[in-house]
Amino acid sequence: MPVSTTTFIFVVALSFALAGTPIARRLARRLGFLDRPAGRKLQTVPVPLLGGVAIYAGVLLSMVLFRHHYLPELASILGGATLLSLLGLWDDRVELAPSIKFAGQILAAAGLVVAGVQVRLGWLPDWVNIALTVVWVVGISNAVNFLDNMDGLAGGVSAVAAAYLTVIGAMNGQYLVSSLAAAVFGACLGFLAFNTRPASIFMGDAGSLFLGFTLAVIGIKLRFPGNVNVVTWMVPVLVMGVPLFDTALVVISRARRGVNPFTTAGKDHTSHRLVGRGLTQREAVLTLYLAGCLFGLLAIFVMQATPEEGYLVTAVVLAAAGWALWRLEARRSSAPDDQEHRQETEIAE
Repeated sequence: MPVSTTTFIFVVALSFALAGTPIARRLARRLGFLDRPAGRKLQTVPVPLLGGVAIYAGVLLSMVLFRHHYLPELASILGGATLLSLLGLWDDRVELAPSIKFAGQILAAAGLVVAGVQVRLGWLPDWVNIALTVVWVVGISNAVNFLDNMDGLAGGVSAVAAAYLTVIGAMNGQYLVSSLAAAVFGACLGFLAFNTRPASIFMGDAGSLFLGFTLAVIGIKLRFPGNVNVVTWMVPVLVMGVPLFDTALVVISRARRGVNPFTTAGKDHTSHRLVGRGLTQREAVLTLYLAGCLFGLLAIFVMQATPEEGYLVTAVVLAAAGWALWRLEARRSSAPDDQEHRQETEIAE
């Protein structure tokens, strides 16, 4: 597939999202899909929640216009993405129990395995590869969902990841991967035109679960004919480094405090902690964009690295992430309750 086709898909997805997001915003107000200010939420007025529908439509319509010989496989991917988008839409409306959302995510992952879309690490037994597929899909879906906590954050980080996945797929001659990633990239950029601070619309769970699932599948589909998968399995993990780090930080922090990480909302995400250290919300979001770009560059390096080089880079990244996690969590743990309350009030303002 020529580069011009990938560019066409990107432009179509971008155009659909740009045109569809204002429509989704009006529809959300009419149907009552609103995120209302309460508790620890940052906004002070109700904000429409159907931005994820515009992202979904942008990706789906751009891919429908592209006839590909992997159509059955693409159908299984878009089918699972549709399931999670509908599940997220339902959650945006009635706030589902975490167990129901997990069940839907596992079902979507199982559908991928049945269709032959799964992790394939040759040195591992089949059942381990299947288990890794489910863990990866469910983990990334929730990681992007967790990251949707500040204007422009989840959409922008997803756009950065999708951009790198587009390039990586094209570099390895993987046209389904690069085209789907380009569609996600374009749809995210179109949505971000309305989601940067101050956001006039949120993606909601319908968008974050869709993006997490789709990015996870793209990572599974990556193949690297020029290298061995004992190294290249790290590539999608690095590309998704920002949402994975944020999820690890939140889960560890809440577990230390005896709080269920999946049933309790809070301002303990990476973005909130950066604001607590003196950054504005916009600066915190841009910092995480830059971190995503750095992870993407490291992923491209590892894609072409020897095993020794790849594991050295990964070890350095893990050490740096561990240090950053410790610093961010230690600062929160040492903050008095009244100081933490003042920080949260400043964030809300």
